[in-house]
Parts: sequence; structure tokens; C-alpha cells
Amino acid sequence: MSEEAEAILAALDPEQREIAESLRGPVAVLAGAGTGKTRAITHRIAYGVRTGVYDPARVLAVTFTRKAAGELQGRLRGLGAEGVRAQTFHGAALAQLNHFWPELVGGPAPKMLPGKVAALSQAVESLGFRLGGEALRDAAAEIEWRKTRMLSIDAYADQIGTRPVPQGLTPERLVDLHRAYTALLEERRQIDFEDVLVLMTGMLEAEPRAALQVRERYRFFTVDEYQDVSPLQHSLLRMWLGDRDDLCVVGDASQTIYSFAGASSAYLLRFGAEYPRAREIRLERNYRSTEPVVRVSNRLMRDRPGALTLRAAREDATAAAAPTFEWFASDHDEAAAVADSVAAAVRAGTRASEIAILYRTNAQSARFEEALRQRGLSTRVHGAQRFFDRADVRQAVMLIRGEAKVADTRPLFQIVSDVLRAGGWSAKAPEGAAQREKWEALGALLGLVDEMPPGTGIREFSEELLARQRMQHEPTLEAVTLSAIHAAKGLEWSMVHVVGLSEGLLPIMHAVDEAAIDEERRLCYVAFTRAKDTLRLSGVSGGGRSPREPSRFVAEAGMIAAGR
Repeated sequence: MSEEAEAILAALDPEQREIAESLRGPVAVLAGAGTGKTRAITHRIAYGVRTGVYDPARVLAVTFTRKAAGELQGRLRGLGAEGVRAQTFHGAALAQLNHFWPELVGGPAPKMLPGKVAALSQAVESLGFRLGGEALRDAAAEIEWRKTRMLSIDAYADQIGTRPVPQGLTPERLVDLHRAYTALLEERRQIDFEDVLVLMTGMLEAEPRAALQVRERYRFFTVDEYQDVSPLQHSLLRMWLGDRDDLCVVGDASQTIYSFAGASSAYLLRFGAEYPRAREIRLERNYRSTEPVVRVSNRLMRDRPGALTLRAAREDATAAAAPTFEWFASDHDEAAAVADSVAAAVRAGTRASEIAILYRTNAQSARFEEALRQRGLSTRVHGAQRFFDRADVRQAVMLIRGEAKVADTRPLFQIVSDVLRAGGWSAKAPEGAAQREKWEALGALLGLVDEMPPGTGIREFSEELLARQRMQHEPTLEAVTLSAIHAAKGLEWSMVHVVGLSEGLLPIMHAVDEAAIDEERRLCYVAFTRAKDTLRLSGVSGGGRSPREPSRFVAEAGMIAAGR
């Protein structure tokens, strides 16, 4: 073994090393929260490349978001695995569809629909009735669910009695809306997000030439977040593989939080049945959180299907304070107390970017955002406008790329800071929320200079920005993060406030059957395991005629007595 290959393994714990050395055949990695799964799979790919087992051009790493794909790509580059592709299911399928369509069908591929709601609104109008925005979004979610479950409209109609019907629609009208939406897209020669996977799966199944080319191009597959794979994604993956089994999947059944969109942990839990030669490796050493955080998280998922038992591996894991739960009379009281807690943590030295407030629905964010701003704290609503889509950031990147075309031998920090100053940035924070937000965004670009290797020039920095922009790999903004729990998956902070832990909010009011409650429990588990050092939980009774009770999940985690 070369010294470079051995160095890749040296950074891993025994279980991670076992994963990295399992280069061939089917491998299932059951990876708990904070156990270093991304480290394990990127080192596995890099080790395969270094030892010559993998041709990097024939490796495809698949994940679920462009941001996650960008982070994977960046880590692989840092490990010397140049040439490996990291893409989302949709990104890989869309590239293949655009490549094969002109050859196998003729002409350019159909245009992608930017979103379903506008087209659905027109389909509703063609049927002679109206729907509000929320009902249109619910109808769009139903179309997504049907397609990811690979159901025809007729098969969906047979199951509609078991599905929630958006307000303002009857089951019959909902089925008619599916048909009208489909006809509208066909008439306009457009496809939606799910159609990309539907068409590519069908093309590979029907066209041996296309299947052969894809299988020649990619030999080794790694799929992250495998607990969130839908039947449609699973079908496409099987078409990519053909009769081969060089597949490594990574996931955690306790973090399955997209069942409403068609995801199923069954493919992860039954991987050994699907691939009898599969090797299963568990990652349960949690490097993220303190022992008290790990303990309450384990309690929440105790005896649940596929649940892993995390073990706190941090050296300071046992010295930390236990998570807390507070119960408030009103939403205002909760927001004020949480904002005071955050402000105190910042005064004590915790960076604002290391603090998050997590909630079940986006509608809960406004009062916390306002309470934090009243205390002079900057906020960032995760999942709102993407960093590289900001006008000020786009302009700054354009100016930096222009500077890269000039032969400038000054230190990188000086060049970039001069460019940003020309765009309105200064060393001193301005007054006013809007100006401060712009200042923080431009400052985050300057902060990326510190992440570059010594000796990096403006041209290399410009290319790094372009790669990050393409993959939506955002820098860290120095602000308190507010996020819905769904959007927080895969992230971590030193201090996490999980708010709204009341019956009717988490679990959400419309979660009425056991499967839906299980999904809400997993969502709560994801929220708990985002915390590295401090976890604070809170809820609101709301007062009035129908006061809420504390969430059942607080009792299940051992934070309060059951039945309080």
C-alpha cells in the first residue's frame, strides 16, 4: 500500500476504516447522526482511487441536494479523488436525458417546468373552478407523491381513499386535476421534476444502447441518505446498475423524514434481502454531541425499527449540561425567552453562526426573527433565498472573476478585500438590517479566503467560487440560523433551540395515524441530534379554551414525566 493510500485510512476509526476498505460488492452503511458517515464514504472513494481499484471517471456518488453534492465533491477533491462525479439523482438523470434524447427520440429534450403551482393553477382554471395557494401546493405534493411511487393516474384513483384531499377538492376533482395537469404539460412539451426520473428510467429500460452507455460510463455507485430513496429513485438506480452490485448505500432509518414525498426506509432496511452478498457495517460512535444530548436522542428512538444506539465519543461528552425543557404561556413569551438565551450565549462567546432555532413549520419563524433583531442579533432563515442567488453576491463574484483575468501577484486576501470594498463592503459593520445583511454576505466571501490552501492565487479562488456557485456550496454567514427541521437535516450547531414542542405543532395536528406520528418522532430526533453542546427545548400552552399539552416526544425523551 502506498503512503498516500495509508494516510487516507489513518484518519478513520475502526468502523470507518472497515467501510473504506470494503471497496467491492454491495455494502450497507447504517450510520447514526454525527458518526462521520460523509468522512467514511469520501475516504472510501478516495482510497479506491488511490489503490487503483476505482477509475475515478467511472465512480458516481449520489445524494439528494445540490449543496450536499457540492460538499461531497469538495471533500473528494481535497482527498485527491479528482474526476469523481458527485450529483443528485435528478442532476445525473437530467444530464443523461439531455444526452440521449436527441439521438433516441429526436430534437431537444422537453423543457423543465420551473414549478408545479403555476401550471396547476391553469389546469384548475381549465376545469372551471378555483383553488387557493395552499391547496395548489398540497395538490402539487400529491402529484409528486404519485410519481415517486410510480403510480399511474388510474392506480392513484384506486388509492385516493387513503390519501389526504386538499381543501376545496373532492377525490374525483383531484383525479381530474392530475389528468388536466398531465395534458397541459404534454401540450406544452414540458416535464416536471419527477418526470426527469420517470423518462430516464423508461429510456434505460426500453433502449439497450442507452443502458449500455450509462453502465460503461459508471461502474461504482455510492448513494448517501439511502433512507430517503423513493420507489422511482430506487428503480432508476437499478437501471444504472444493471446486473452488477458494486453499490455502497449509507443511511439511518431514524432520519427518514420524507415519507410524505414518497421516501421509504424499506430499501435501506431490506438491503441485505435485495443483495444477499451485502456487507453491513454500523457507525454508532457519535462525534458531534455531548453524552446528555445523545442520551435523550436515544431514548426518543428506543425500540423503533432500524434504530441505532449512539455512543458519545467526544472526550468532553460527559461533562456537559443536560438538555432543558421550558413551558410557556404564550408564543410571545417563548420567543422572548429563546431570544434572551441566544443573546446571552453570544455575549458569553458563542458565535451567532453556531446557534440555531428549529421549528416544525416555516410560519413559526417570524416571531423569533423579530425577537432576535430587537436584541441586535442578525438572523438567517435557512431555506430562503440561496446565498449565491443574492444580487450583491452575484455582483461580487463577477467582479472577482474579472480580477482573475488580470495578472495580479498581490496576496489573495488583499485582492479580494479590495474588490469587495469596491462593491460597498467595509471593515466596520453598518447600521440597518438590510445593509448589515449585505455586509455579512460579502464578509462571508472574504472569509472563504482563509479556507484556501496557502499560496492560492486569485485565479484559483475565482474557480473555487464558480464551483461553489454551481453546486450551491454556501459559506458560513455570521448570523443565528432559523430553520424548519426538514431543512436542517445534515447540519449541526453548538447550541440548538427546538421550539414549539406542543401537541398539535410537533407532532403536527394532521398527524393522526401511527405512521404519521412515527414520522413526526423521527423529525424530532433529527432536531435533537443537530445539537453539539447545548440542546434547549420549549413549547407553548397557548391558553384559551383549548390549551395545548407538551409534546409526547418530550416525555418519551425522558425530559418530563409522561402524562404531564
